[in-house]
Amino acid sequence: MDQLSSTDTTLSAVGSVDRTSATMCLEGRVTAVSGVSPKRAKALGGMGISTVKDLVSTFPRRYIDLSKVETIRSATIGESCTIRGRVHELKLKRPKPKLVLVEITLVDETGVMMITAFRQPWLMDSLAKDMQIAVAGKVEFDYGFKRMTNPFIEPLAEAGESFEGMIIPVHPACADISAAWMRRLIGNGLNLCQGMDDFLPLELRTKYRLMSRRNALRTIHFPHAMEDVADARRRLVYEEILLLELALMQEGARQGEEGRAPVSHCVDGPALMKLFEVMPFALTEDQLKAVSEILANMHEPRCANHLLLGDVGTGKTAVTAFALAAAVDTGNQAVMMAPTEVLARQYAQSLGSLFDKIGVSWAILTGATQAADRQDILARLADGSLQVLFGTHAVIEPDVLFARCSLCVIDEQQRFGVDQRARLLAKGDAPDALYLTATPIPRSLALALFGNLSLSYLRQRPHAGAQRTTKVLTREDKQTAYEAARDALDRGEQVYVVCPLVGLDSEERNKRAKRTKEDEEDHYEFACIAIEDDGDFASENVAAAKQQAQILQETIFHDYNVALLHGKLPNAEKQKTMEAFRAGDIQVLVATTVIEVGVDVPNATVIIVEDADRFGLSQLHQLRGRVGRGEKPAQVFLISNSRTETALDRLSAMERTDDGFELATYDLSLRREGDLLGNRQHGASSLKLVNVIRDGAIIEAAHADALKLLASDPQLEQLDHKALAREVRLLRGNHEVMGG
Repeated sequence: MDQLSSTDTTLSAVGSVDRTSATMCLEGRVTAVSGVSPKRAKALGGMGISTVKDLVSTFPRRYIDLSKVETIRSATIGESCTIRGRVHELKLKRPKPKLVLVEITLVDETGVMMITAFRQPWLMDSLAKDMQIAVAGKVEFDYGFKRMTNPFIEPLAEAGESFEGMIIPVHPACADISAAWMRRLIGNGLNLCQGMDDFLPLELRTKYRLMSRRNALRTIHFPHAMEDVADARRRLVYEEILLLELALMQEGARQGEEGRAPVSHCVDGPALMKLFEVMPFALTEDQLKAVSEILANMHEPRCANHLLLGDVGTGKTAVTAFALAAAVDTGNQAVMMAPTEVLARQYAQSLGSLFDKIGVSWAILTGATQAADRQDILARLADGSLQVLFGTHAVIEPDVLFARCSLCVIDEQQRFGVDQRARLLAKGDAPDALYLTATPIPRSLALALFGNLSLSYLRQRPHAGAQRTTKVLTREDKQTAYEAARDALDRGEQVYVVCPLVGLDSEERNKRAKRTKEDEEDHYEFACIAIEDDGDFASENVAAAKQQAQILQETIFHDYNVALLHGKLPNAEKQKTMEAFRAGDIQVLVATTVIEVGVDVPNATVIIVEDADRFGLSQLHQLRGRVGRGEKPAQVFLISNSRTETALDRLSAMERTDDGFELATYDLSLRREGDLLGNRQHGASSLKLVNVIRDGAIIEAAHADALKLLASDPQLEQLDHKALAREVRLLRGNHEVMGG
């Protein structure tokens, strides 16, 4: 009996060593995988694959289900399907000097189908007459034949593989590594780490009936049935979200460590109470709730990290004022950083007058601040007499030192890099952080990307009576928009025209001068549409925008004052233009991007967006938020050059709803999260499988589980959490050994 027990212990120890070894293989170089030659390793590196984990986490884009194939005769025109057949003929054609296509005649027992593969000349070498292949794509009908254009093509029985009744995964590939080779390499990678440990605690796996990690990876790459893919994906999505949530929450918790003492803010002081009295309008229910949530977090004896998400025109600035006042009532200082000078000055103007009434000292610091004024501001910050500072990136300069900063507010936080946000937070010992964004982000996405932050939402508009309509027009019908703009101007109102076109420099213009009439539209290039900071306009050529403003001044709006605003104007001129527009001295403002019109002008009631199909829906929604900010009805006109059904249907969503969060959800269903938020958000790159629309319930569950885990074990030090802790460290880039 003792001998048997000893043997069991030995086998258990060996098994444990094997599992640990297999798990550690995941972090090894991809060259350890059978079949990965130096040439293939270089090609994989170009795809962002350097480790075995990278390789086995390169998931299929789609699947070809060979157990459910159509014949050529039964394939329905206009629908996608998989067809198996024999290559009857291959032809390489060059219809244009720089256009190469391969035409494949595919036959089966029921008929003939033509396959057209553009820009894939290598198919002439990889396919051959009488070869059996499977093709997957949309069936069309043209010139008397059923056809597929650029379908996925899979040679059957390649390298001894048999796919009879099986599902073929379609992995990302590149010029040097085909989809078939990627499939083979991933299989070898899975074999290398076959006995890997599962880092998810057994309690969670049991709670949600999740596959093991090993089975989930094997199944998602090589499923026996499509029903299995959903279960594998559910497991892998959950672990992606859980790891990210844990990493974000631990990162937020570390802010109050290292001997720095967070501030428990006073939330019922005199400045804050007076602010309620002098506020020129009654706060909405959403605003009151957000104020309460933010102040409650600030009152806690820990670092607050709060994200205020507000649709355009919902009054985020007013809510922020109460947080700033709480910092002042506590005897400390606060700073609010905006991405541009125009926005910083708007905040200073709208909040500064309120602070004057309640006895709070404030100043604004930007790159355009005069040297003498700057020195005075720095001196008052250092001695503590200046209580609230508004500004741009200028506030994070090394010589900007606070006596006791306990609150940092960052507007449109996704426009700033991680380092910039960290430099602002470093202005205090352990300041509370309040982040603002006008980008409507669905709750599921907010939890996925901002899991370490508490959230407040603003959806109600203070001026609910202002009606705003949106109309999508083609270029031929754009006169409707400009007639509406004329009518608004005649009523004494003001107009925005957003023009993303930028002109070419003279050298490039000369190069293109001899182009044919059909190429006329190529004489212009489009500006960067991304909503970032002033630095993004460094290379902007605004010739076309100038021409647009000049044409409008001389024709449609000849009896009104038209001005141009763009990122290359000197700060003083930008400020002068905005002040003139706000005062009504300028009636029509032509702008190159949304960043420069992020201002509050209640008298502006019409906005015309040229080439609207170049913008994302969330960006268009922010644009139209520039009008309808007062009591007057507003009109939004989106001019589209595109005639494609997809583009026009996407824009029509702007006509159907004025809810920014609904639009963001729709936008995300069409695009990727990164397209909505940019690539600056830490952790977003780790989400390979997550779809924030489809996976909302999983995100909510993982977020709640992460909170519960860290509440009982903040450092994940318990034995059952050791493996989980290691995965979290690896996600943060700290490749420590197991149990280290």
